[in-house]
Amino acid sequence: METDESGSAAPAADNTGINSPLYVNSVEKSMRVLMAFDGQQRQLSLSQIAALTGFDLSTAQRFTYTLMTLGYLTKDDEVRKYELAPKVLNFAYHYLTSSDLVRRATPYLQQLSQETEETTNLTILDGADVVFVQRIVSRNVLNPNVVTGTRLPAYCTASGLAIMSTLDDAEVDAILDRSDLKMYTPFTIADRGQIKQRLMQFREQGYAHIREEYFLGDISTAAVVRDSRLGRALGAVNMAVTTARWNGESDERRHADLVMLAARAISIQGR
Repeated sequence: METDESGSAAPAADNTGINSPLYVNSVEKSMRVLMAFDGQQRQLSLSQIAALTGFDLSTAQRFTYTLMTLGYLTKDDEVRKYELAPKVLNFAYHYLTSSDLVRRATPYLQQLSQETEETTNLTILDGADVVFVQRIVSRNVLNPNVVTGTRLPAYCTASGLAIMSTLDDAEVDAILDRSDLKMYTPFTIADRGQIKQRLMQFREQGYAHIREEYFLGDISTAAVVRDSRLGRALGAVNMAVTTARWNGESDERRHADLVMLAARAISIQGR
């Protein structure tokens, strides 16, 4: 063990994460360029890419040129701006086709959507967000701009709250610490204490149910997909309904039963 000048044990060097000798900075920089295209703007100039990534113009140019050569960016020479190329979708395609969870869930989501004529989703927890990894859209969909790959904050979505209700206090605190607890609508519950209180309720009843907390006009009910062998949640099934099609407490109970049934069917049972 190394010691400092006083003879005391020196703290061990952190060789994990970005400090690991295995960490490749150029890969991280490439991903920063791709993530600069966050959907807010279809095209970005080289100076905009540099500003968004924190690179100087020379570095931004090298990485942008490399990604364009590899087929992940295209350039509009007329306006001298870049945009994501279709090849980027290869990542999503490979994820979706290789995911056992998505494969198992899809027929149940399709059946649930057909029976109810409502939109059904499969989401997973990633950091402080839930990510839509499968979405079956109905003709009654409220938010057509929510697509596979969309990220929403876990603390104010039914799926996120359902998953959070299965976690211990330390894990919940870690998610809330990373969340920007703000009001997206007048009905958002953004108070830390109230969020924890409702998690207890959702844990007890076996599903999460929220109304217009992220999107106005949206009512969502979700239940957790579990892997009992690992003792953890894999994701959540939710059904989204517009307020115009909502018939009160009887619908909550019916939808809760349906999503819990679908979630149990998708879950991995112990052997």
